[in-house]
Amino acid sequence: MKSLASTTTLHNGVKMPWFGLGVFKVEEGQQVEDSVRMAINAGYKSIDTAAIYKNEEGVGKAIKESDVPREELFITTKVWNADQGYESTLQAFEDSMQKLGLDYLDLYLVHWPVKGKYVDTWKALEKLYKDGKVKAIGVSNFQIHHLQDILDVAEIKPMVNQVEYHPKLSQVELLNFCKENGIQLEAWSPLMQGQLLDNEVLASIAATHNKSVAQVILRWDLQNGVVTIPKSVKEHRIRENADIFDFELSVEEMQKINGLNEDKRVGPDPDNFDF
Repeated sequence: MKSLASTTTLHNGVKMPWFGLGVFKVEEGQQVEDSVRMAINAGYKSIDTAAIYKNEEGVGKAIKESDVPREELFITTKVWNADQGYESTLQAFEDSMQKLGLDYLDLYLVHWPVKGKYVDTWKALEKLYKDGKVKAIGVSNFQIHHLQDILDVAEIKPMVNQVEYHPKLSQVELLNFCKENGIQLEAWSPLMQGQLLDNEVLASIAATHNKSVAQVILRWDLQNGVVTIPKSVKEHRIRENADIFDFELSVEEMQKINGLNEDKRVGPDPDNFDF
């Protein structure tokens, strides 16, 4: 992990950047276009959106206007809960691609494990993958038992599981299960929506390295083997978040951060959501 161009190799051989930009709650239009443009200008190769974010068009526009060749970028989007099921997922994919204005997608995710639907939804993703429309397929917000349901019937196992992941929710069992099954874990809300920025343990580690607390958390993700996609709309933050390739946390520092876990979520519980 030497730079923003550094990649992890998914179980099908596709290379995915360790670091990217998330655009959850970034407004469609100028705001998302600016955010994506600033990130690409700062050297980011990976952009993560979703149908429900309602900003795929702006993401696509910023990609098109950038000077970076399409094959150097890694674009992720997700099928929303209301569109789950086999046929409706295939249609949702086409809708997303039209908005993004792309010929192919790098990663398509099942956004949440909707009861009674996520297995059929997975079958649709397998078809999209086999048809060459997407380079990799995965899931989001899946617990071990959800993953097991998919693994029991899958022709192609998920390449990625994107979940809420930060020092207060370090999901060690899930991380280990994913590693054992060749599924790359990816962190959404890695900075816990700013709630960790005044944490004393993190502040003291940050001071040692002359880094910010955010940089320490994002470095912790990477050293745990977790892909991370922090969100920002401010250029200095977009650049600062990415400046994590010139230092390393010691084993002791990693353990201290691991010790902050409280199994505490800022987002919904994947076993108990109703949307």
